[in-house]
Amino acid sequence: MYRQLKRSSADYIISGVCGGIANFLGVPSLFVRLIFVFTPVSILLYAAMAYFIPADQEIL
Repeated sequence: MYRQLKRSSADYIISGVCGGIANFLGVPSLFVRLIFVFTPVSILLYAAMAYFIPADQEIL
């Protein structure tokens, strides 16, 4: 089955990047968030992913 990486509109804190990655990989979003906290280039990487990964639906 084909899955597409999208930002989560249900599991988000800032823009849904970590929630979307967690949904795509099938892991809890806490694990993905911890990886982003301890990654040296996390701010730039997160900003790029927030820009390039499409949202699954509009975040109101």
